[in-house]
Amino acid sequence: MSRSNSTGRGEPKRLLGNTAIPAGAIITREQAQSLIGRVVRMSKADEVIVGVGGGYQSDVRFANNQMSTAGGVSNGQVSVTSVFGKKHATTATNDLSDESLKRVVEQSEALTKLSPDDPEWLPGLPSQTYMPGRGYVEATAEVTATERARAALTALEPARKAGDLNAAGFIIVSAGANALGNSKGLFAYNRATIANYTVTVRTADGTGSGWAGAEHPDWRQIDFRKLSATAIEKARLSRNPVAIEPGRYTVILEPQAVGDLVQLIGGSLGARGADEGRSAFTKAGGGNKMGEKIVDQRVTIISDPFDSQLLAQPYDGQGLPLSRQAWIENGVLKQLAYSRFWAQKQGKVANGGATSLKMIGGTTSTADMIKSTPRGILVTRLWYLRQVDPRTILFTGLTRDGTFLIENGKITKAIKNFRFNESPLFMLNNVEAIGPSVRIAGTEGGGPVVMPTLKVKDFNFTSLSDAV
Repeated sequence: MSRSNSTGRGEPKRLLGNTAIPAGAIITREQAQSLIGRVVRMSKADEVIVGVGGGYQSDVRFANNQMSTAGGVSNGQVSVTSVFGKKHATTATNDLSDESLKRVVEQSEALTKLSPDDPEWLPGLPSQTYMPGRGYVEATAEVTATERARAALTALEPARKAGDLNAAGFIIVSAGANALGNSKGLFAYNRATIANYTVTVRTADGTGSGWAGAEHPDWRQIDFRKLSATAIEKARLSRNPVAIEPGRYTVILEPQAVGDLVQLIGGSLGARGADEGRSAFTKAGGGNKMGEKIVDQRVTIISDPFDSQLLAQPYDGQGLPLSRQAWIENGVLKQLAYSRFWAQKQGKVANGGATSLKMIGGTTSTADMIKSTPRGILVTRLWYLRQVDPRTILFTGLTRDGTFLIENGKITKAIKNFRFNESPLFMLNNVEAIGPSVRIAGTEGGGPVVMPTLKVKDFNFTSLSDAV
């Protein structure tokens, strides 16, 4: 592992040069296959499962109108799961020498023998067929420290020039590979790149805050200048917010706010929870709600590792190949996520989970949504979401970094932030308009998420917050 840092204005000090990725930082398919084979040959267990991951991540962080850090980290890790009968245990190392691999295999086997039986353990998958992933973009892997610094200046230069704004942000660029194999012949390999930019701009008087962000496997798809300008504009517009009464309002949620809430459906899609009566998708009287209409008929939510906006890993953590899955289609719950164990028990086919999530967009622009709103609230994003009731996917959280009142089709003033209690299922039953879908800048749940702007009625704000 290596790391470099530089501070101060202007071009970062180059301790690693201006190259994008150190040679050998990303393990190749052949190297991963060879490494997994070495571990399998070292194993004395009934079965051994090997995970390999790592790559190179570079970043630029800035705050108070100055770059504060710029660096790069390369790392690699191997995890080894040994299996004896129904017992299993996992150990890991980032030292890939033969001595270290031998030690981690022996530790895994020793821990396995001490472990209790796992009655739900299933033998590892045999060899599978995978479509090649499309999430690796050479242009992202080749991004240099100078390019990252120039991207940061899209926020820093106008904020410094303004004199009354403070900009803070983070740019992360990563390129890496993951592989999974076992002693039954399974081998999966995927390379991926990600560029992520988030920026917050505060006004010097401390009353205004604006935010913008984006993420994509292709660095060239992120419009840094536009995002920085959006955060600055929102910071200025949100100064001196006024308080309005909490209650149920028509709201226009920008894609990040929609994703913050709707992506929580993905964690509730497990078939087992629904079948056992612990889920929002449990049917009254027993069973689950598959085939029932659960939200507005305009709502369709899918996972698809090959969708051009998602570009996710084409297999799950057990090596199951992933393909397009429609979870909710035209408002109807089409399927739930079956693990291998629960699928076998219920006579179903294991389909992996929602490792990526996309809500199909519409055609209504945000401007048209605002024009059609006599009185409502525009929300930039949500924050600090915490679960209240898993049976309804009810969450509480706060609005943040740009909340505005709409009156007679126009944004008229900044308003103080709210705490809300809302379920994405309730919200998706109150849809009035849907905008185009975009990939958002990440969520607490992780994974690629693509969401539209939504206009919904009766969004439940429960109290005011003095937080900016």
